[in-house]
Amino acid sequence: MTDTTVFQRPHRIRFSECDPAGIVFYPQYFVMFNDLLEAWVDAITTGGFHDMIGRQQVGMPTVHLEADFKAISRMGDDVVLSLAVEHMGSRSLRLVLRCIGTDGVLRMQVNQVIVTTSLVTHKAIQIPDALRQAMQAYVLPQEVVAGEGAA
Repeated sequence: MTDTTVFQRPHRIRFSECDPAGIVFYPQYFVMFNDLLEAWVDAITTGGFHDMIGRQQVGMPTVHLEADFKAISRMGDDVVLSLAVEHMGSRSLRLVLRCIGTDGVLRMQVNQVIVTTSLVTHKAIQIPDALRQAMQAYVLPQEVVAGEGAA
């Protein structure tokens, strides 16, 4: 993934994210990635995630999730959490989320499909125009997607 199409944040693995073995308890990765998604929406939209949920009544539930655990992360490890849009449809988007150690080792990757919904009807809706335009900068070029899929 290229830096121009990736939203990323540094993260230090916390004690509360680890199991008794001293490594990240796997569900905590999903919490980290959900926090990253919320930070992304906050960064790319005027009102942020709170406005989208509260005022606009637009939800972004997960409808499909695939996870690959490649290497362990321990308490105190510094990692980079990243997010990119692999594909954007009219009502959904497919994200690639990664946790990479500062040593460059991929620790964990998630492929996630999110659907935009009305929080009034709980039915799928078109991705709002302002959100779509803001997300467009994070859509991976097709040649990158093709290259990622081959790995």
